[in-house]
Amino acid sequence: MKISKIIMSLLCAALFLNMQCDDDDTSLPQSNCSSFVAIDGFTYENSATSPYSINSVSINNDCLVIEVSASGCDGNTWDMQLVDSEEVSESNPPQRYVKFFLINTEDCLAVVDRARSFDLSPLQIEGENEIIINVDDYSDPVIYTY
Repeated sequence: MKISKIIMSLLCAALFLNMQCDDDDTSLPQSNCSSFVAIDGFTYENSATSPYSINSVSINNDCLVIEVSASGCDGNTWDMQLVDSEEVSESNPPQRYVKFFLINTEDCLAVVDRARSFDLSPLQIEGENEIIINVDDYSDPVIYTY
């Protein structure tokens, strides 16, 4: 009787150990950019942002580089995010719409400039090699070629 309990215990332990797998790895791919663009229509439409001004937008390989100005102490605590609307305009080339969000809790009167790069590879469209990126509150669209 004791032997059957030991065998059952060993069998259960072996089954539990067998359930551990590496297939659930959800780490982000390697990128030369500081952050990744998030694709989230709800956040795009509903999130609030601190006041800022976009100074420039450029593309460097797969990175969209946004330089902004806002009031603050030094900008080191700023949380900067880029969110895609989940909508693709059917034009040639296709167009995507992104919005920059700044969370700034710094309570200083200085004007600070900061740049952040965002990996655009999640926005790539299968069968295309170029898309137009429209950045909310920035007048000029940018062309992303991949």
